[in-house]
Amino acid sequence: MTLSEAQATVDTWIRTVGVRYYGELTNTAILMEETGEVARLMARLYGEQSFKRPEDAATAPAQLADELADVLFVLICLANQTGVDLEDAFRQNLEKKSIRDAERHRDNPKLKTP
Repeated sequence: MTLSEAQATVDTWIRTVGVRYYGELTNTAILMEETGEVARLMARLYGEQSFKRPEDAATAPAQLADELADVLFVLICLANQTGVDLEDAFRQNLEKKSIRDAERHRDNPKLKTP
């Protein structure tokens, strides 16, 4: 699925199942909430924080996938609401990074493998 297809799919879902888009500020707050849920799982899966119940670790990878999908869904909603073509914006962003960072990352000693 391309980003354009994802935007069209989300728009169709919102207009048929979801009734209408939440307001842009509400969706921004939801995006922050979903991002926090990703951060919580990352801290437990890859950081020093532990799960409250050890058995929660078994389902955490699936939860992470679901939370990342939630972030993507709300991000697509915001793009649709504000008229942003994510496919075009992402392509332009990669071009910008490729020009701006052409030597920066290659010459960064912190990124060299030991």
